[in-house]
Amino acid sequence: MAMGLEKAMMDGFRSSLRGEVLAPGECGYEEARQLYNAAFDKHPALIARCAAVEDVVAAVRLGRGRRLDIAIRGGGHNGGGLASVEGGLVIDLRGMNAIRVDPGARTVTAQGGALLRDLDQATHAFGLATPAGIISTTGVGGLTLGGGHGYLTRKHGLTIDNLISADVVLADGSFVTASETEHEDLFWALRGGGGNFGVVTSFTLRLHPVTTVVGGPTLWPLEAARDVLSWYREFQPAAPEDVFGFFAFLTVPPVAPFPAQLHLKKMCGIVWCYTGPKEQAADAFAPALRVAKPALHGVQEMPYPVLQGAFDGLYPPGDQWYWRGDFVKEIPDEAIARHVEFAARLPTIQSTVHLYPIDGAAHRVGKDETPFSHRDANWSQVIVGVDHDPARADALRSWAVEYWEAIHPYSAGGAYVNFMMDEGQERIRATYRDNYARLARVKAQYDPDNLFHVNQNIRPAR
Repeated sequence: MAMGLEKAMMDGFRSSLRGEVLAPGECGYEEARQLYNAAFDKHPALIARCAAVEDVVAAVRLGRGRRLDIAIRGGGHNGGGLASVEGGLVIDLRGMNAIRVDPGARTVTAQGGALLRDLDQATHAFGLATPAGIISTTGVGGLTLGGGHGYLTRKHGLTIDNLISADVVLADGSFVTASETEHEDLFWALRGGGGNFGVVTSFTLRLHPVTTVVGGPTLWPLEAARDVLSWYREFQPAAPEDVFGFFAFLTVPPVAPFPAQLHLKKMCGIVWCYTGPKEQAADAFAPALRVAKPALHGVQEMPYPVLQGAFDGLYPPGDQWYWRGDFVKEIPDEAIARHVEFAARLPTIQSTVHLYPIDGAAHRVGKDETPFSHRDANWSQVIVGVDHDPARADALRSWAVEYWEAIHPYSAGGAYVNFMMDEGQERIRATYRDNYARLARVKAQYDPDNLFHVNQNIRPAR
């Protein structure tokens, strides 16, 4: 019997849920326990596939009463494998994925298991969007709780800068709404503090007028990387906020629309998203075409959700992932040299390095207004090793860690919490800096026993 629970209690728990309960050996369990990052192979004792808020309440109360390790699974992308737990309880929100748009108020409410593609499709119908990620299979919940950045960040801020309220099931099983006028400390902590404070069952976010954008990649041979990155480090922070481009080192995948002559070549590139007047787009990108001759300039007008989903096929669930992140203020020549050195050793087609701009509107929020303290950073950097073959997992990790160790001395310290593996308390503290103490106090108020600790954990203040 799962977790040693007596049959009567298990039967009672199953009957109390509108969703389903899965235990090892039962039909559907093996599929339900699989994680997006297949580098983690965890076997929870119980999976509660919640269909409503009352299911979440029942699951939290069961986990608390039985002193189980609890993992919260939203969309399930969690790179660090923290959407599951060995031998514990998984509160799986994927069945709670409804979206409600209020076009008049320019808001959207997304349940905790919704994906970005659910959000983008629903809001796009009204010509609206909110900043959130670059891969549409990412979960709204985890992305938002970690801070959330994406193509619209320079123009409209981080995802948390657009969070209006959140419905939360707390560690004692109670249900609250957190906002600027209710449970204000909790609302502050949710905007970047991760899944430490409860199970968020819905998020209400502010929307902005966005319909079509001008976007896509510009690619250069790897030999041009020093010149391109040297130019980019000056261009992007000075560019109008309608111009967003994340820098990347990549191997060109052997698929359309990339021309055959570029297939499997290691290159550098910038993936653009331009939200300004369409007739001015060519002028906005012109400087990039002058810095070095591009091998590809695949920029075109497209619906915003098309750009959001452009990488979905390259990163399906079930691959091996290992990544390391950093916040970056400046990119000195010495850092560029190390980037070029390690980019030449990209270990697989899917492995990559991205530098995401997090300036513009994101800089206009104070460092203590939300837990996301690195408001003076210009980029959120991630080094990503990915492949479908488990035999390559160690090689992916070694490359990513060696790369990170070489480039970390040029960083601002800390990292976007969603780009972190199990890296210890020092890294978590470096991420939140002076905000960590306040987070620990809020944790002590809302989760004093650290029930929700399967995360990038903030320990309750004592």
